[in-house]
Amino acid sequence: MSWSALMAAAPSPGPGSLDEAAQQAGDAAGWVEENWSTWLNTGLRILLILIIAILLRIAIRRTLTKLIERMNRSAQAVEGTALGGLLVNAERRRQRSEAIGSVLRSVASFVILGTAGLMILGAFQINLAPLLASAGVAGVALGFGARNLVTDFLSGVFMILEDQYGVGDSVDAGVASGEVIEVGLRVTKLRGDNGEIWYVRNGEVKRIGNLSQGWATATVDVMVRSSENLDQVRSVINEVADDLAKAEPWNEQLWGPVEVLGLNEVLLDSMTVRIAAKTMPGKAIGVERELRWRIKLAFDAAGIRIVGGLPAAAEEAPSTDPTAGMSAPSALASPTSPQSLAASPIPAPTALSK
Repeated sequence: MSWSALMAAAPSPGPGSLDEAAQQAGDAAGWVEENWSTWLNTGLRILLILIIAILLRIAIRRTLTKLIERMNRSAQAVEGTALGGLLVNAERRRQRSEAIGSVLRSVASFVILGTAGLMILGAFQINLAPLLASAGVAGVALGFGARNLVTDFLSGVFMILEDQYGVGDSVDAGVASGEVIEVGLRVTKLRGDNGEIWYVRNGEVKRIGNLSQGWATATVDVMVRSSENLDQVRSVINEVADDLAKAEPWNEQLWGPVEVLGLNEVLLDSMTVRIAAKTMPGKAIGVERELRWRIKLAFDAAGIRIVGGLPAAAEEAPSTDPTAGMSAPSALASPTSPQSLAASPIPAPTALSK
């Protein structure tokens, strides 16, 4: 069958169907012509919102990154110097700055992208009231369910921002104590005295005793005999303190002179002299041990005896008594004593004559 025959056999559209198609095409063209400006306006608004949000997010993140790098460079600039050894812990500053930067970048991204999303939904003429109400209810439910996690996170953020402690500090957190080896937003790691690692949730920490901030106090109590000359004791201790203040590395660890505070306790057989000095944070124990070592050597050289040595009476030679090894005389040694007479046998009775 030829093509002309097929075309002749095909039903020809009536005038009604052509009119309907033309009317539908006209309606569609009219609808597009009426709404294309709205679509273009909405699309341009969405595109503008996305561009501004992305550029603002990039700018804020780069600003925060440069700020953190500047903080790290300032810490590295004084590292290795005397001031850096006393006031700066590079690892602590680095971790603190990184944690602060991470929190700030996350908050900035959440705020910017969240605001942009809401503005895009508003551009589509979507009612945001039910959505915000649902988000509020979901946030409350999530807050109740994960309140411990939220508490730990917020406590960690404030601990880092307030610089309550950092890596290398010796702290007493109540539930555990030791040296801080890592500070996180949820958990803080402590290394105890025996080498164990404690994982302390930030939300459980009610108090913090930082032994590495500011300055520390080295306190030494020296017990001597009550018969010692106090002026000589003070003079020897002052000489030890002067030598310690000039020796390495104690001259850097001592932040003040070693002072003799006086008598802390006076007993019948002993006196306690208290010595104190202001030291670098975390160095008090080492200074106390060195002070005890040097004071003991100086006292031995000066002939000052501390409590724990031989008592004064034992140092003198005891007097010899010739009768010390003799026993007391016995009452039975004398035959005429009442004891001897009482112990003598009764003589046999004599025979009587008739």
